[in-house]
Amino acid sequence: MRPMQKRHNVTAERIPAVGQVVSTTMIVNMLVAIMLFASSFHAAAAEKAIHIAAFGDSLTSGYGVRPADAFPVQLQKHLKAQGHNVTVSNGGVAGDTTAAGLARIDWTIGDDVDAVIVELGANDALRGIDPKVTRENLQKILSALAGRNLPVLLTGMRSPANWGETYSDDFDAIFPELAKEHSLLFYPFFLDGVILDVKLNQKDGMHPNAKGVAEIVRRITPSVEELIGKVKAQRAAEKS
Repeated sequence: MRPMQKRHNVTAERIPAVGQVVSTTMIVNMLVAIMLFASSFHAAAAEKAIHIAAFGDSLTSGYGVRPADAFPVQLQKHLKAQGHNVTVSNGGVAGDTTAAGLARIDWTIGDDVDAVIVELGANDALRGIDPKVTRENLQKILSALAGRNLPVLLTGMRSPANWGETYSDDFDAIFPELAKEHSLLFYPFFLDGVILDVKLNQKDGMHPNAKGVAEIVRRITPSVEELIGKVKAQRAAEKS
């Protein structure tokens, strides 16, 4: 009688259990996913956020609304929701005329700013300041920004009718003419779609409420996205 030979369980010894195969596959897939996520995270981090300074008066600073509802804050939130890596700083001071803006531009627009939205002129019109003076102040502001090679989005303002037709015509023409002269992005009227709408303004009838600011943001966003595009083009040119 032959001695019994030891039989090898090939299946048990050489073929991994199904559960082991699945577990290994899951681990590999998880590692790949983590590596892809890390790669995209570092790529996004490597792209420096674009710093836009909103430079203006009470319409920019957020007069009469919560800080969270001010134009720069709502604009930044909206742009981020659209996928833009941006920071929008609040360079607005309530009551500022173009002269006051000119006096503080050097210290308000820091070296870390990549682009500027200029919103000034409403208080000049309310005070009946000579349009020639307003034009001269804005001219100097825009020249200062051009000297720093900063892309600018100029927003227009309109004069109230109480100063007469001649004043209104002279004042209203300042903004499109300067935008053309300096080859700037131009948004014709900052309060477009909001002015005189009681649902979008505070009780004073001059300053937008939170909903009014949101409407301004919605309407101006395409122009701001063009501004962002100019900054990206500058950065690409600097790298090449």
